[in-house]
Amino acid sequence: GFPLGRWLSDQRQAMRAGGILTPRAEKLDELGIVWDPADAAWEENLGAARAYYEAYATLAAPVTASIMDKPIGQWLANARKKHGLGKNPAKAARRAALLAAIDPDWRPDWPIDWQRSYAALKTALGRGSTPAGEGGVPAGGGVEPGAMVHGVDVGRWLAVQRQDWDRLAPGQRQRLEQLGVRPLSAAEKPAAARGKRAGAEASAAFERGVAALAQYVERERRTVVPRSWVEHLPDGPQRLGVWLSNTRSRRAGLSEEQRSRLAALGVDWA
Repeated sequence: GFPLGRWLSDQRQAMRAGGILTPRAEKLDELGIVWDPADAAWEENLGAARAYYEAYATLAAPVTASIMDKPIGQWLANARKKHGLGKNPAKAARRAALLAAIDPDWRPDWPIDWQRSYAALKTALGRGSTPAGEGGVPAGGGVEPGAMVHGVDVGRWLAVQRQDWDRLAPGQRQRLEQLGVRPLSAAEKPAAARGKRAGAEASAAFERGVAALAQYVERERRTVVPRSWVEHLPDGPQRLGVWLSNTRSRRAGLSEEQRSRLAALGVDWA
C-alpha cells in the first residue's frame, strides 16, 4: 500500500522548512492535517487544564491529579519547569499566556501547595463563609478548623496563615487581604500561642501513650488493657489503662494518622 505515514511526515518536514506551496498547504488544512503533533497534544492538555480549573478553581493541581484521562497534575508541574513550555521563546510565551488566561496564578512565586490551599479557602468563602476571628466577622458560618474543601482543612490552614503572617511573601498577604483575611491581633496572639503549646503537649502525650501500648502489646500479645494498668517506660510510669480509655472516648478528635497507628497495634475500634 501507499506509505501514507512517511508521506505525511515528509509534508510536515517540508512545511517546517517553508518548502510547501500555499495551495497544497490549504488543501491539507481542509483535510484537518495536524502540522505539529506535539502542538496538538499540548492543546488537548490545555483543554484538560480548563476542565480542572472549572472543577477546582485553580491550576495548582497535585502532581497525581488527572482529569479527562489526562495526567494534568504532572503536565502542569512539567510546564512550570524551565523550558517546560518549549525552547521556542515565541511559542513558550503564547502558551504561558493561554495558561494565565485560565488561572493568573498557575505558576506562583510560592509553593504550589500554598496556592492550592488558598484556592480552597477562596472556594469556602464563596459558599457564604467569612474568615473567623477579628480578621473577619463570621457570616453564614465562619471558616473554622475542620472545614474541608477539596481535601484541604481550610480552617486550620487559615489559622496558620494568620499566625505566621510575617513569614508570608507580599503577594501571599495581598491575596489573603483581598479575601478579608487579616493577621492575628495583639489580643488574639496569646490565645494562639496557648493553643499551639496545647497542641504540642497533646501530641507528646499521644506519642507517650502509643509507646506504652506498643511495649504492652509486644509483651502481653493482646490489646485488652485493665483500666488500672500502669506501664513502666524508661522515662517513668504511664497510666496506660486510663490513657487508652480516654483515647477511646475522644477517638473522633484523632487524626487519620493517629487512628492508623492505633489500628496497627490492634486497637480495632480506631
